[in-house]
Amino acid sequence: METLKGRDLLSLADLSADELHELLQLAAQMKAGKVNWRCNKVLGLLFYKASTRTRVSFSVAMYQLGGQVIDLNPNVTQVSRGEPLADTARVLDRYLDILAVRTFDQKDLQLFADCAKIPVINALSDTEHPCQVLADLLTVQESYGSVKGVTLAYLGDGNNMANSLILGCAMMGMNVRVATPPEYQPDLAIVEQARAIAGDRTEVMLTDDPIAAAKGACVLYTDVWASMGQEDSASSRIPIFQPYQVNQELLSIADKHAIVLHCLPAHRGEEITDEVIEGSQSMVWDQAENRMHAQKALLASLLGADD
Repeated sequence: METLKGRDLLSLADLSADELHELLQLAAQMKAGKVNWRCNKVLGLLFYKASTRTRVSFSVAMYQLGGQVIDLNPNVTQVSRGEPLADTARVLDRYLDILAVRTFDQKDLQLFADCAKIPVINALSDTEHPCQVLADLLTVQESYGSVKGVTLAYLGDGNNMANSLILGCAMMGMNVRVATPPEYQPDLAIVEQARAIAGDRTEVMLTDDPIAAAKGACVLYTDVWASMGQEDSASSRIPIFQPYQVNQELLSIADKHAIVLHCLPAHRGEEITDEVIEGSQSMVWDQAENRMHAQKALLASLLGADD
């Protein structure tokens, strides 16, 4: 994966389809213990949003590679007192080997990438969540042996997860169906980008019909109906999104071997039922574990191995 060394990952579209495929293969090999890659480097985590899986999985992955992690809590750094992001980026560039940023505006990620020479990773923005989709694709690959030709149905809010899943599926030769209420569609520019990538090889479908999306699908995927920063609208969204709940009835019309994914945290009884997330077709906990393996492969590829 020498082609990725020193690069940024702000969007899945920063990768070629071949690079994404190779990254997933490396993650699978690392998970199986077949590759022991060492890079004694320092990772900075600058997180403006709460995090469990992203924070812990990045930290454990870096430690397992032999590196170190610095948690750059914005509340106790000068960015909380108004230091320009460009100044912070230039300084961190001189201390760190790689930086993962979890923030609201995608433009802030681009600013960090423009001002720092070290690799910058999108650890979540309001536009995309590429690191989560690496783990999602790895989980599908484990479940079916290959992702090519698999149909994934995403149901709920057309948020950052929907955007990144659309890109990731199109790049990997998967069919993707996104079912949302009409006023909560994913980013249409990203949809068009994904359709250009998919061409006539795979399907990129938007619909407001959850039944049409789920019918015969190999993967049912959902996320919370109100993302971080949208808590004030959470209660008003419930009746709008109720038809998109992933429950046993919806699962029954998917492929009989379908798996269920959720990026977590889950609001049980809202976007997904207890019966489904705890059921035999749920791969949610394997999916969560795979965050660590996918990000270990990403860190190793962007940093390169020690000589």
